[in-house]
Amino acid sequence: MDARILLLGHGTVDNLDDLPAFLANIRRGRPAPPDLLHEIRRRYQMIGGSPLLRISRELAQNLESKMGPRVHLAMRFWHPFAKDVLHEISEAGCTTLTMVALAPYSGHVYGGEMQRFVEAQRSSGPPPPELRCAPSWGHEAHLVRGFARALEETLARIPLGRRAAAQVLFTAHSLPIAIVEKGDPYPGEVEATAAAVAALVKLENPWRVVYQSQGATADPWLGPDVRTSLGDVARLGAQDVIVCPIGFLGDHVEILYDLDVEAKGQAEAVGLTLWRTESLNASAALVDALAAVATRL
Repeated sequence: MDARILLLGHGTVDNLDDLPAFLANIRRGRPAPPDLLHEIRRRYQMIGGSPLLRISRELAQNLESKMGPRVHLAMRFWHPFAKDVLHEISEAGCTTLTMVALAPYSGHVYGGEMQRFVEAQRSSGPPPPELRCAPSWGHEAHLVRGFARALEETLARIPLGRRAAAQVLFTAHSLPIAIVEKGDPYPGEVEATAAAVAALVKLENPWRVVYQSQGATADPWLGPDVRTSLGDVARLGAQDVIVCPIGFLGDHVEILYDLDVEAKGQAEAVGLTLWRTESLNASAALVDALAAVATRL
């Protein structure tokens, strides 16, 4: 029996010349308008390129070192593409594949896509392995502890006299309202993780869940958004706001630009000092969380 683990992420590009094709993949084949492409390129350039692929590879290596079975990395929208990785490990003789999404509140989305690749390969390609897909895992205790530790460390950085008055914004990537109205459990799962982190920290500071990085469409997206929430916090008279991005595992454009550049500037404009918790990236806390999730399948 050849049992392996697959970590499936969103994806990113190393070469900015690949952005048009990458964005077209995300947009289901529709080319990005020139102004959107220019803006995304600008954001990548401002952060010196995304480290997400490097971090994800390190995470896979660390998980393999901890667990023993071979751990592969694949992405939905760019190389290494999930269907290509599936073909390669099938040819290598993998018989059982455990897939964990690097998006802890979207296990059903990532799992469904991987299952479609398996079914498609049955009719043309090497026999695929038995696929076991982890459900959404934002409630995993190791993950909650990792976020809680990051929040505690950030709280400790704020001057003592201002610490108790700091407001906490737990953030996650927004979704189109249409998806939520169809029954996607995403908002409830994000809110449950935020509540679990706050409880573990014994957080006495005011906190709320907000959403960031809305897509560039005219459709309504899940809110409240970060910009509006920063204004609300400022009107309450706070000096400090802590942003704890529990919707993201590793540093990417949504962290390094949307929060560290854009949200920070928005906070300063309304008189707030913004503090951002460190991402889990390839840390032991995240490796432990992924190992626990994979072991349960």
